Amino acid sequence: MARNFGEIAFSAPVQEMQEKLGSRAAYARMERDTYLDGLTPVEADFIARRDSFYMASFGENGFPYIQHRGGPKGFLKVLDPKRLAFIDFKGNMQYITVGNMATKNNVALILVDYPAKARLKIYARAEILEFKDNHALYRQLDLDGYKFKPERMMVLHVEAYDWNCPQHITPKYTAEEIEQAFAPQRKHIEQLEAEVIRLKNELKNTRGDQ
Repeated sequence: MARNFGEIAFSAPVQEMQEKLGSRAAYARMERDTYLDGLTPVEADFIARRDSFYMASFGENGFPYIQHRGGPKGFLKVLDPKRLAFIDFKGNMQYITVGNMATKNNVALILVDYPAKARLKIYARAEILEFKDNHALYRQLDLDGYKFKPERMMVLHVEAYDWNCPQHITPKYTAEEIEQAFAPQRKHIEQLEAEVIRLKNELKNTRGDQ
């Protein structure tokens, strides 16, 4: 990879706008000084804990198309510092993303951790692989215990990435995260209820003896 996010994102018109609005000097330093040759363990751990992401592809008509991809945590797997991969599940069968990739395999991903207000942006080149030719990879990507209909696999060759600022990300929590957060309180309530029942029984037995 050995590229930085700004090298791809900051086209000439973008640089002109940055210059006009006063941010060009800072981002020029970013382009000049930041080179990351692949994902680090920090990004790999972040990706492994995600249960969804958004992916943009580009159609022949010039319009981008953004698709939500979801599954169990870790369904998007880090194969190595320069490759991500996932099983493409059967959905509504519009095949817009897959069709776009037939002629333009440039994609962009956004992965968000809403509770932590963290956001990772990734530029990649997508490669579509069939199961019959890649059994070993399918076994590596398979999701035990998750019900899905696989159609193909996608390997994303990472070109660059960047962490976004946390501004304006509203913290949101999944049902699982809420359940985990309240589990200690529920356990405590259950213990208190059991204690109340025990004390009531003791009081009842004491009155009975009298």
